[in-house]
Amino acid sequence: MTNRTASHKLTLWQKVIYGSGDWSLSSFTTIRALLYTIFLTDVVRLNPGLASFSALIGTAWDAINDPLVGAINDRVRSRWGRRRPFLLLFAIPFGLGFLLLWWVPPTDSQALKMIYVTLAFMITDTLHTLVNVPYLALVPDISRDYDERTSLSGFRVLFNLLATLVTAVAAPTIVDEVVRSGASSQQGYLLVAALFGGLATIPFLVIPLLIKETKTALDEPEKIDLRKMWAVILRNQPFLYVTGFYSLTWIAFDLVTRMLPFFAVYWVGEGDSLISRPLFGQDFALESLAMGGLMIVSLVSIPLWTTLSARLGKKKTYIIGMVFWIIVLSMLMFVKPGQVSLMLILSALAGLSVATASILPESMLPDAVDWDEYQSGERNEGLYFGAITLFRKLSGAFAGFLALQALNLFGYQAPPEGVTVWQQNPSALTAIRWMTGPFSALLVLAAIIVAWFYPLTRQQYEEIRAALDARQKPRSPSEDANRFLS
Repeated sequence: MTNRTASHKLTLWQKVIYGSGDWSLSSFTTIRALLYTIFLTDVVRLNPGLASFSALIGTAWDAINDPLVGAINDRVRSRWGRRRPFLLLFAIPFGLGFLLLWWVPPTDSQALKMIYVTLAFMITDTLHTLVNVPYLALVPDISRDYDERTSLSGFRVLFNLLATLVTAVAAPTIVDEVVRSGASSQQGYLLVAALFGGLATIPFLVIPLLIKETKTALDEPEKIDLRKMWAVILRNQPFLYVTGFYSLTWIAFDLVTRMLPFFAVYWVGEGDSLISRPLFGQDFALESLAMGGLMIVSLVSIPLWTTLSARLGKKKTYIIGMVFWIIVLSMLMFVKPGQVSLMLILSALAGLSVATASILPESMLPDAVDWDEYQSGERNEGLYFGAITLFRKLSGAFAGFLALQALNLFGYQAPPEGVTVWQQNPSALTAIRWMTGPFSALLVLAAIIVAWFYPLTRQQYEEIRAALDARQKPRSPSEDANRFLS
């Protein structure tokens, strides 16, 4: 066993370097969330109902690989630590995995298309897990301070939002420009995948070289038991609450993100798939401008929310941000065809709440890990972050399932190949509007209700942290942890 350095302050550059890892994760998830649904329906031309089940099948694999990778990662013993070897080994395969999602199989068979989409989803998701779980699990291994963890989360969110901004603005516009040049949409999507996949490899090669894990007292790992892993997760009350409102928040965000291209093209753009507006002498796709405005406001508002969190606490600040989001989502129903400016204004206002949703729930996760260590004497951060990665992906998969099922049930019709202006049927337009606005607002309301009952305060956490730091034997269990939640 080795001893852990109790006090370890990170430099500003280390925080920046760590945060850059979220560029890779965010660029991957942003492209998939924003464009993959409409790519499947309009480019792959896969029936929306079949496409929705492809995501669910892939998620079933998630239920195995996410916690399993977390548990395996906790068992790693090397001079490089537990997390860094994973990042070095899987950085390049993760980047190459971008290309798998955006290739159209050369067949007219709906069954073969569904099989390929399902396998591509599973493979790329596994590669994502192999870098995502160790990256997230680094936080408790490099910081023990309540506010420093919030700061780390802030840098992660900074790069997350920056990557989302660049990807959301550039990707749809690149695809549209490729189509305008006379090439196919498929070629446009592959170009986007190659560009952002290459960039995604860089942070995960740099982080392991410049940030070291602090040494932790660890016993020899026990045999991995999936039932035990879920038992550990279910005993952690703060983690369950965070998981609840975290998942509901991201189901809402992912649903809006997946429906946005349909809302922009078929409702606001009245069926013009190449609808754009000029900015700084360059035409940008409407969905690019909408997501770009949202991300810019999110980036600018990060200091506001971190300052407010320091004064009011994480829970109250989160609830304030979500109430505002409900108002904005509800107002989307008042946007009429052709009202581009109103759509862009509401998208920008939503950015205030997206920053809140990004920073605060994730900054609560390491606190829940420490609560479990205080109660049980065990550190299972890899397991927990593997689980939260699973729930994040479940949220995205469920949002995709809802979006595609709604399109299928209300008669969505993909445009003929090569057609760039297509009038969608009225029932599908109604589903697109309701799923983008009011239905997503109801999900956010449910997240607020769950967050209201989150039990761990700043004072309680600081008492737990002080007790953990004072222990001579990190594995020594506490008998009175539950009093902090009584």
